Amino acid sequence: MKLNLSVFIENVRQAITSIRSQMLRAILTVSVIAIGIMALVGILTAIDVIRGSISDNFSRLGANTFSIRNRSTQLFFMNNGTKPKVFSAISLDEAQTFKDRYDHPGAVSLSFVASQTAQIQRNDEETDPNMQVYGVDENYLLTAGYEIEGGHFFIKQEIEDDRAFAVIGQDIVDLLFQEGEEPLGQTISVAKNKFRIIGILKEKGSSMGMGGDKVVLIPIQKARQLYSRANQSYSLAVIAPSSQEKESAIGYSTALMRAVRKQHPKEAEDSFVIQQSDNISQILISQLSGVIIASTIIGAITLFGASIGLMNIMLVSVTDRTREIGIRKAIGAKSSTIMKQFLIEAIIICQFGGLVGVILGIGIGNVLALSMGGNFMVPWGWVVLGFTISFAVGAVAGFYPAMKASRLDPIESLRHE
Repeated sequence: MKLNLSVFIENVRQAITSIRSQMLRAILTVSVIAIGIMALVGILTAIDVIRGSISDNFSRLGANTFSIRNRSTQLFFMNNGTKPKVFSAISLDEAQTFKDRYDHPGAVSLSFVASQTAQIQRNDEETDPNMQVYGVDENYLLTAGYEIEGGHFFIKQEIEDDRAFAVIGQDIVDLLFQEGEEPLGQTISVAKNKFRIIGILKEKGSSMGMGGDKVVLIPIQKARQLYSRANQSYSLAVIAPSSQEKESAIGYSTALMRAVRKQHPKEAEDSFVIQQSDNISQILISQLSGVIIASTIIGAITLFGASIGLMNIMLVSVTDRTREIGIRKAIGAKSSTIMKQFLIEAIIICQFGGLVGVILGIGIGNVLALSMGGNFMVPWGWVVLGFTISFAVGAVAGFYPAMKASRLDPIESLRHE
């Protein structure tokens, strides 16, 4: 069937005129459609932002980096989680022995979490007690995904001499120093001990709430003096020359760590965990699939209700405009033309609803994601999906009323009051 452009334009004009004449009904229908699209696009937008933020934050650790610990990471998501494997602590002697004996290409860093609830002070200023203090060695910067913005990082001699030096994150700078004030060379208090700032870390971001900039790095021996605890476990991080050589480095590290831990060859399970950053991000991202399914169901239910509401409004519209339909048919309008007009009217209403829903969904989704440390984004794929669904809802919900309007008898329609 040939598309008559002038007839199509006239149908669109008539549909818009009809919508204006029934503005309250149209607004109610647009609102219901918008809520459904907003729920769907909003949640999916937030998920996309969170997914991108997770990938970005973990990719900063490097595709060729992995860590060796005595326990795996415990991940929680919507009351579900992976139960961590826990082994005996990796002692300082074991960690140092591994580092000294590692002769595979790459580098090894040794560190431990001294405190996750530290309060850092400077003169009369102090932070909240939620700063993180790490005891690190000279290679930590290579494996942790940080960069130096000002000053310098520890050198081996400073680590061995237990110098009271510190390298701090951007949040510490913002909280303890005035704008324009130079932090380098200044003194801060960590666990009531004075440390001189020799370096400032480049801003890393909140790392999905894990406080990537709320850190103070101090020499590992100095950290042991301040935060000594029984059965302290140390972490090792290994960086391979390239991602292609990472598997080889993992194999070598596994064999070396088993030897350091004096594991018998017959022991099948390693007494430690080798953890890759990309594996963690994949686990976290996979946990989002449940939210995607739930949001799709919520959006589908809302849109189903909206389609019923739209069909009802269109049926009422057909009844109210019976005489108009009779007049149009009497002067030569075809049934197919009447049907197209009502279908176009339903689709236009739904597209308006889709537009409002997409705008609100993108806004709400980004607000939720930004509050969790993500970055603003426009998910064009979900935008297209939102308008496509709106079109489909309009076509399906408007089909029966349009068909009913097209089948009205012109004589009976003209008698209608």
